[in-house]
Amino acid sequence: MTELISSVEAVDVRFPTSLHLDGSDAMNPEPDYSAAYVTIRTSGGDEGHGLAFTVGRGNDVEVAAVRALAPLVVGLPVEEVLGDLGAFSRRLTGDSQLRWLGPEKGAVHMAAAAIVNAVWDLYGRRTGKPVWRLLSELSPEQLVDLVDFRYLEDALTREEALEILRRAEPGRAERTAHLLSSGYPAYTTTPGWLGYDDEKLVRLSKEAVADGFSQIKLKVGADQEADVRRMRLAREAVGPDIRIAVDANQAWGVQKAIDWMRTLAPYDPYWIEEPTSPDDILGHAAVRRALAPIKVATGEHTHNQVMFKQLLQAEALDILQMDASRTAGVTENVAILLLAAKFGVPVCPHAGGVGLCEMVQHLAMFDYVAVSGSTENRVIEYVDHLHEHFTDPVRIRDGRYLAPTAPGISAEIHAESVAAHRYPDGPVWQEATSE
Repeated sequence: MTELISSVEAVDVRFPTSLHLDGSDAMNPEPDYSAAYVTIRTSGGDEGHGLAFTVGRGNDVEVAAVRALAPLVVGLPVEEVLGDLGAFSRRLTGDSQLRWLGPEKGAVHMAAAAIVNAVWDLYGRRTGKPVWRLLSELSPEQLVDLVDFRYLEDALTREEALEILRRAEPGRAERTAHLLSSGYPAYTTTPGWLGYDDEKLVRLSKEAVADGFSQIKLKVGADQEADVRRMRLAREAVGPDIRIAVDANQAWGVQKAIDWMRTLAPYDPYWIEEPTSPDDILGHAAVRRALAPIKVATGEHTHNQVMFKQLLQAEALDILQMDASRTAGVTENVAILLLAAKFGVPVCPHAGGVGLCEMVQHLAMFDYVAVSGSTENRVIEYVDHLHEHFTDPVRIRDGRYLAPTAPGISAEIHAESVAAHRYPDGPVWQEATSE
């Protein structure tokens, strides 16, 4: 009997992070970190897990988008899917009627990411490998077969991608061993949420340095005077040698971003993240020119590989911040990593949220082993909440991510956590509505 994908299940899972303002920033003052949580099952009894991250209201829309894509997946032969994951991704993102809602952006594209990541999780579990290692052991030819070059060839050809991967191939084993022994550099956003008071900011900044982090990040963009004060306090707390990045979460127009950041410049910000609309490529380029040597970082809300291509072509960013579930999952992120390598731009993935730390570590580690071959000026974001809900949570030691060793993409949520936080009927939300 041919083994088939038998079901695609999507559950609305929400965590009440707004109660303590965890995750608060200039554009999202009271988020409830949430996930459209996907489980794929096969007729042979195997499973794979993935998710799309949201911040509360709208997670029901994301769940509906996953369910709309499910008929494209259920009934497919498992080995056929795993044997050509590039074609599988294009099947989801290229459906003519659902594509109309993007194309290749928004809720449907994120739903495709959740399903694609769940299939990669399934692949990792069946091979007994974490996804970073699974990817790193694919041949250059297998990796480029994942990529849809249709809209990329003016910036990255198949031959150029093969050259990048072949150049990195000889050092794969050595870098894998180093990753397993030493981990991957991290930075922490934990001290910097906008809703935290000054005392908490200072305390958490000092704790981050004591924990081995060489970079922290502060949210900015709501109150200029408060931002100057908070930046000064953070700099005093961590000293001159710790990098402090700042993140406006799209709060400003172009000129306002330039003017606001000049008031923070005396405190040596390392980068300004999302200074303006994530869709404004030329605006980011203008901000970058005006603020150098302060770096410009963006990408967590960049829709797809084509927008990343244009950001790179326009010299609009210094730091590329891919996201595990904004673009179409692992498969499209392979293309984005190859674009970054072609243009020589370091990748510092967006994380935090629900499960983003868990998933995106695999992408950064694959990049180190098999694509860029470097961790120079590369760090993965870390936020220290909600990891307890995952069966394979991230592990941090001395400011570094330890490489996952369990099979899959680390996205599986404990069944008890899913049941408790299911919206709106889970006990956590039943209690919240009764108070």
